Amino acid sequence: MKFNQLVVAGLLYSSASLANAASSNSEFVVEDIRVEGLQRVALGAALTYIPVQKGDELNTFRITQLIRSLYSSTHFENIAVMRDGNTLIIRVAERPTISNIIFEGNDDIKDEQLQESLDGNNIRVGEPLDKTVLTSIENGLKDFFYSIGKYNADVTAIVTPLPRNRVDLKLLFEEGDAAEIKQINIVGNELFSDTELLEDFELQYNTAWYDFLSETRYQQQTLQGDMETLRNFYMDRGYLRFNVDSTQVAMSPEKDGIYISLNITEGEQYTISDVELVGDLLGHEDFIEKVLPLTPGELYSQAEVTYTEEYISKYLGRFGYAYPTVTTVPEINDEDKTVKLTLRVDPGKRIYVRRINFNGNTITADEVLRQNVVQMEGTWLSNSMLETSKNSMSRLTYMEEVEFETVRIPGKDDQVDVEFNVKEQPSGSFNAGISYGDQTRLGLQAGIQQDNFLGTGKRIGINLSTVSYQKQAQLSYTDPFFTIDGISLGGTIAYSEFDGSSFNVIQYNSKRWSVGGTIGYPIDEFNRITFGLTYSDIELSNRGYYEQTNRFYEQFTNENNPDAPIAYTSLQASAAWSRVTLNRGLFPTAGSSQRASFSITTPNSDVNYFKTVYDARFYFPLTRNQRWSVLTKLRLGYGNGYGDINGNDQILPFNENFTAGGADTLRGFENNTVGPRGIRRSSVGNSTTLPDGTVVPGDPSNDTIALSRRSLGGNAMALGGVELIVPTPFVEEDSSNSVRTSMFIDVGNVWDTEFDYEEYAQLNNGTTGAELLDFSDWTLFRSSAGLSVQWISPMGPMVFSFSRALKERDGDDAKFFTFNIGQTF
Repeated sequence: MKFNQLVVAGLLYSSASLANAASSNSEFVVEDIRVEGLQRVALGAALTYIPVQKGDELNTFRITQLIRSLYSSTHFENIAVMRDGNTLIIRVAERPTISNIIFEGNDDIKDEQLQESLDGNNIRVGEPLDKTVLTSIENGLKDFFYSIGKYNADVTAIVTPLPRNRVDLKLLFEEGDAAEIKQINIVGNELFSDTELLEDFELQYNTAWYDFLSETRYQQQTLQGDMETLRNFYMDRGYLRFNVDSTQVAMSPEKDGIYISLNITEGEQYTISDVELVGDLLGHEDFIEKVLPLTPGELYSQAEVTYTEEYISKYLGRFGYAYPTVTTVPEINDEDKTVKLTLRVDPGKRIYVRRINFNGNTITADEVLRQNVVQMEGTWLSNSMLETSKNSMSRLTYMEEVEFETVRIPGKDDQVDVEFNVKEQPSGSFNAGISYGDQTRLGLQAGIQQDNFLGTGKRIGINLSTVSYQKQAQLSYTDPFFTIDGISLGGTIAYSEFDGSSFNVIQYNSKRWSVGGTIGYPIDEFNRITFGLTYSDIELSNRGYYEQTNRFYEQFTNENNPDAPIAYTSLQASAAWSRVTLNRGLFPTAGSSQRASFSITTPNSDVNYFKTVYDARFYFPLTRNQRWSVLTKLRLGYGNGYGDINGNDQILPFNENFTAGGADTLRGFENNTVGPRGIRRSSVGNSTTLPDGTVVPGDPSNDTIALSRRSLGGNAMALGGVELIVPTPFVEEDSSNSVRTSMFIDVGNVWDTEFDYEEYAQLNNGTTGAELLDFSDWTLFRSSAGLSVQWISPMGPMVFSFSRALKERDGDDAKFFTFNIGQTF
């Protein structure tokens, strides 16, 4: 319409210009053509749009064609055609060039979305500006705001002229407040109440102040979705004739309130009289009929019908029939209120995979990703194999997103290419920690872990650290695909010097070096078993004399030099089972991760003990986009000795005890401070010295005890927690996979099953203000609650936790803030 108006205006202007020149006869033979007013457009380019050449006879009809052709080039704003003798003069005014595009005041629409809309109208920087489309753009943006309930919104396009025929284009937005839903009425419902029907609606009204998940702002698309939800509610309960007769959306005079009315006809319930399968089922009729959820005599359910269609399609997709057509034809009998369902199945052609391609992997080699793909090239296409391949790649810690699509081959109706589109994320981490405590003082540590070394998918870790409590050097290597069948192979070499008194545990020093290897076998896509063997050489010195540790030291102590270091070696065999169904390797929102391990030292070792640990995490998404999820976690552990030395039962070495407290166990408590404490027993003052110098021990019941400020740890552990994962404020949705915020409750305890409380309960406690607890009592749990923010930074995962101890025991060291780099939980 607007284009035609411009043409007419141009024709009128041209006719007026030609009036004096053409007089009674406007036809003439063109001897020359002159174009005036060109600035940016080259003369040669302009002439290509002029359908007239020298020697042509020009009349009114051809002038009209000339003007239309020039306007179609989109370069010109005004065109005038004149005659000077037999010379054709064309005067043009070029459209101004867009120098800059500015968006101002837009909150609900991102700049990128606006630019895409403008690109669709050929409005972009460097292009000529067609002012005729600005009004339609303004109206289109207004319609968008109206669809989300902002009826007071206004959009103004401002064009500012600049030198050299350039302009700045500014889109000024006044969004205003969105109209809230004041009421939703359903008219015609007799079988179900408004409350039942509105329960699953996304649009809500009159919600409680704390219900921040509800959507009270009117949105047209959301209403359409809610109407479909209402239809499904009835159709899934057998009301086959249900219908939404009409919908009224009324607005308050102030344009700040919306009133919605839905007029419905419920109808009556229908039952299934018969289910018939027709078409080519490729010989799988018997199996499909047995597993069909549709049963004669039951109420009709649209959800069951849809599920049946999808199930048959997916089942046939396992055998290469990737594009089957499954259609359900209902035959409704209104007299007896029954419906016969006929499922027509057309499997189509068997589809084969020509090629599998990977896009978006700038670091990871294609062959690494291909190792996780169970769909093979040259074989028939299997949707289940593609989903399995996608899930396997998604669980890689260096993959943020994985999607796939099948692309048909032109001219080939039985072949496709599979395109995996991946988005990588940092695969390495700079492990660092900083802490400060009354005993530990300032501590720093650093290390490097690379899960995708040089894009090969191999894991290499180098850890060199010197902190107040430990000096450590460790080199680890794992090849997750040592063989094409997915058998993994890894090894570790490590050396450490440890000072327990600076680690919030009892006083002792240790030196340890170890070398070990592991081999893992995949059972299926989710389950894996791993076996390992590790040799260790350990030296303990600077012992603290505690009741719980003396029993272990006595096995190796030299009677002539009881303070001398002790040393022992061990060969430890281990076996572990893991099951992982997480949707992502880092920051998962759905699925589970479980791991159970058992390790035991061989009988020829200097110490004989075993340890078993079970660790599980379960994620339950609360919303469809999975930005809200619940995490439940559990960690259990137990260890003890087996066999005996010199008639004494062996026990778990105290340096192998479990500890708790800190970022990955019990937030809100200082690292490793939760659990049993060391007990010092003294009989000084209870003994008697005879005249000959003989010392006669006193009554043991008069001994005194003192509790250490530091933890000893225990041979049993139970930790758990619940976290509500929420969207991180002020973080864009496309960055949600790298930043996570959660509110948590942690609970747990570490205890010693070998501790005899009665042996010490009656003794005088010389520790001021410290209570002797029953360290064998597993019910002495601790708990905390707080807020945690995790960020996958370029240096690795960073964790900030703000927490408060809810239940603590005497001697615990509660901490409000903890900060870690290199660990996630």
